[in-house]
Amino acid sequence: MLDHKIVLVTGASSGIGRAIALRCARAGADLAITYRKNQSGAETTAQEIRSLGRRAEVVRTDISRPEDVGALVCRLKELFGIVDVWINNAGADILTGESGRLTRLDKLDLVLSVDLRGTVLASWAAVDLMRAQGGGAIINMAWDHISHGMKGENPGLYSAAKGGIASFSKSLARDVAPEIRVNILAPGFIETAFGEGADPEFRQQVIEMTPLGRWGTPEDVAAAAVFLASDDAAFLTGQVIAVNGGVVM
Repeated sequence: MLDHKIVLVTGASSGIGRAIALRCARAGADLAITYRKNQSGAETTAQEIRSLGRRAEVVRTDISRPEDVGALVCRLKELFGIVDVWINNAGADILTGESGRLTRLDKLDLVLSVDLRGTVLASWAAVDLMRAQGGGAIINMAWDHISHGMKGENPGLYSAAKGGIASFSKSLARDVAPEIRVNILAPGFIETAFGEGADPEFRQQVIEMTPLGRWGTPEDVAAAAVFLASDDAAFLTGQVIAVNGGVVM
C-alpha cells in the first residue's frame, strides 16, 4: 500500500505518532521520525520499524522553530533525497504532566506555538520540498470537536489551535493542487496518555456517547493515516476524516 514510499512522521515517540509510523512501516514505507524531548521513545519506535525490515531515521526537531524545520528539510534531503508523505502529528500536551498545570495563558501560547504555528511552518517546508520533487501528500492533525465545540478551558484552547490547522489545511490544499494532496485527520477520544489516565466515570461517559461503543486507539488513527497517504486516496484533498467512533458526525 505504501511500498517504496518515504514517509515523515513528526512527534513519533509515543501515542498516535508512534502508531502511525509503525503502520506505515507495515504498509511498506521507509520512515523519518522526529521527536522534541523523548529521544528514547523515538529510538524505540525506530527500532521497531527496523525490526519490520524497513528503514528508520530519527531527527530531533522542534517544529515551532523555523530553524529546526529548515534543518529537518536539509537532513531529509541528505538521508532520502525525497519525501513522498509528510505527516504533521507533533503537538503540545496541555492535559497531562507538568504542562497540565500551566496557566491558561501559558497553555494557549504553547498549543498555538507547537500545534498551529508548527503545522504551518512544517507544511510550508513540505510544500517547497514536494514542489521541487514533483508532488507528494501532506496529512495534518486536527480534532473532531472543532465543528461542534466542547465546553471547558482546555477544549477551547484546542479548538483555537486545531480549528486553525483544519482551516489552514483546506486553503493549502487548494493552493498546491493538483501536484500535492493535503488532508486532515481529526481524532476524537483516543486511548493515549490522557485517555488512559482519565477518571473511570468520564471514561464510561465517553463510551456511552460513542455510537461504536468504545474509546478509539492510536491504531485506529494510524489506519486512516495510511489510507490518506496511499494512492488509494489519490482523489482526496482538503478533506477532514474524523476518527472518533461517531461522536461527532
